[in-house]
Amino acid sequence: MAVITLTTDLGLKDYYVGSIKGAILKDIPSAHIIDISHDIPSFDISVASFCLKNVYKDFPDGSIHIIGVAPSADENTLHLVIEKDGHFFIGADNGMFSLLFDTPAEKIYSIRTGDRKVSKTFPTKDLFVWTAAHLAKGGKIEELGDPVEKVRERINFRAISEGNIIKGMVTYIDSYGNVITNISKKLFIEVAQKRTFAIIFRRADYTIDEICFNYNEVPEGERLALFSSSGFLEIAINKGHASSLFGLKLNDTVRVEFF
Repeated sequence: MAVITLTTDLGLKDYYVGSIKGAILKDIPSAHIIDISHDIPSFDISVASFCLKNVYKDFPDGSIHIIGVAPSADENTLHLVIEKDGHFFIGADNGMFSLLFDTPAEKIYSIRTGDRKVSKTFPTKDLFVWTAAHLAKGGKIEELGDPVEKVRERINFRAISEGNIIKGMVTYIDSYGNVITNISKKLFIEVAQKRTFAIIFRRADYTIDEICFNYNEVPEGERLALFSSSGFLEIAINKGHASSLFGLKLNDTVRVEFF
């Protein structure tokens, strides 16, 4: 049974996601379709890559991941199918794959449409589903198109350390309003050297000076910081909405000062 995941910015108000699922089941009736997220902000490949990066390894080898975020192609943007870590990924070469993978993929192929009529407005359904069906039925990735040497690079701002300060930014806000930054636990420990610290964000009057292991270590409504399951620094409120209360948005600056 083929496992096919969907990551899109289509939302659930319209019929688009249902249309994609119907097309999959029409071609592969036994497919097991899993929604990663359909609430990616429109065209936001950074959030899409963050979501898929933190979940795809939980799926069995051979899983096929369709990424319908900024999926259109042009003379400078190819549609790609990629084999990495025993999984297959289908999407546009818009910079997203460079954010999704930390190391080079084993195989990268452009998707050759041949005589197929592919909608320029809905390639996720018309092309990506066809590609997924080919793989799910045992087809070879090499049969889909031509080899590509590397994916397009998209460089996200990385957390950096300067003296006694780590400078990072907000990279994801979940449905609870928890704010995840790009400051990794590894970088934090390297710079901290067991010193005291202050996590500063938005305005200087909002600071946190300790790391918790879970949300319930502080009273309800109290702010806290912890390292999320993704391995990055998270700012939260126990049973509250940190993003709204602190006015934090994607790409806002967060810094840690050590003393």
